[in-house]
Amino acid sequence: MMEQRNRVVQVSRFGDPERLEVVDARPPTAGPGEVRVRVLASSLNYTEVLIRRHLYPQTMRLRPPFVMGYDVVGAIDQLGEGVHDFQIGDRVADMTVVGSNAEYRTLRANDVARVPVGVDAAEAATLILSWTTAHQLLHRVAQVQPGQRVLVHGAAGAVGQALLVLGRLAGLELWGTVRGEHMALVRDLGAIPIDYKHEDFTRVLPGGFDVVVDGVGEDGYRRSYAALKPGGLLCAIGFSASVQAQRRMLPIVMEIARLYLWRLLPDGKRARFYSVNAMRARHPTWFKEDLEELFGLLAEGAIRPRIAERISFDEVADAHRRLEAGGLEGKLVLCPDPSSRRSQRAA
Repeated sequence: MMEQRNRVVQVSRFGDPERLEVVDARPPTAGPGEVRVRVLASSLNYTEVLIRRHLYPQTMRLRPPFVMGYDVVGAIDQLGEGVHDFQIGDRVADMTVVGSNAEYRTLRANDVARVPVGVDAAEAATLILSWTTAHQLLHRVAQVQPGQRVLVHGAAGAVGQALLVLGRLAGLELWGTVRGEHMALVRDLGAIPIDYKHEDFTRVLPGGFDVVVDGVGEDGYRRSYAALKPGGLLCAIGFSASVQAQRRMLPIVMEIARLYLWRLLPDGKRARFYSVNAMRARHPTWFKEDLEELFGLLAEGAIRPRIAERISFDEVADAHRRLEAGGLEGKLVLCPDPSSRRSQRAA
C-alpha cells in the first residue's frame, strides 16, 4: 500500500520567492481537540510576502524551514480525541498565519468556522484574512454609521475591495486611491476613484474624512492623518510602501509607534494600528462570528470576491512575484486538488 504523502510549500530561507520550495512531508495526525483537513483552498496574501522576507511582526520568531499559508478551507478527514461537534466531510475554515499551503494540516476544533454547503471553497478562502479584516475595521474598530465618509488607500487590493463592498452595504460614502488603470474597478464597486499619482487626496474632500484606512504607509501615514476631519479616525493596517522600498523593520516599527503619539495632539483626531491577529487574541469569539457572517453573505450572493487565478503548488513562487509586482484585481488561490482548478477554468 502506497504511503500517503503531504505536499507542502515551505520557505527554506528568508528572502526572494526563489526561497520557496515544494517538498513532500509526512501527513499530520489529529491530536486531542483537533481535526485534520484535506486542504481545498488556501489564498495567497500580500502579508505572506512580509513573512517570506522576515518583515511580519507576528512571525518574527519563526526560523526556516517552515510551511507557508495564512488561511485554509478544508474538508475534515480525521477527528482527534474529544472532538464531537464535527463529522468526517464537514468543511471548515481557519486563519492559521502559516502552515496551510499543504495538502493536509491539523486545526484546533474550537477555532474553526463552518463553511456553508454549496459555497465555493476558493471564494470562501479569499474571505478569511482580507474580508474579515475589512469587516472588523468598519464595524469593530471604526464602528461606522450610514452616511459617513471613508477613504481607502490601495482600494484595488484585496482588503481595499472588501472595504468598498462592505462599506457600500453599510451605507457609507466611499473614496479609494488607486493606479489609473484601476479607476474603473473602484467606480464599479461604488466608490469615487482617486488616481494617487495625479491627484492630492488631502484636497479631495473639504473638511476631511471621517475614517481613513491606510495599508500603504506612504510618508509615515502623515498625509492620511492630515486628510481626517476633526475627530476622525486613521486606521493603519500595513506598510507596503516601506516593503517596496526594502526598508528594515526598526524604522517601520517607529512609524507605527508614532501613530499612538498623535493621540496627544489637540486636534481631536485619532490614529491606531489594526492587526487582525491582535484583535483575535483579545476577542477570540469575534473572529469566528465575523467570518461566519461573511460566509453567510457569500452563500446568499450578497458579496462575490474576485479570484484572479487558482494555482497549483508549482506556481506558488511565481504567484509571490505577482503579489510583489502588484496590479492584481483578484486573489490568487492555491487549490491542491487539480479538479478544482480545471472546473474553474472550464467555467
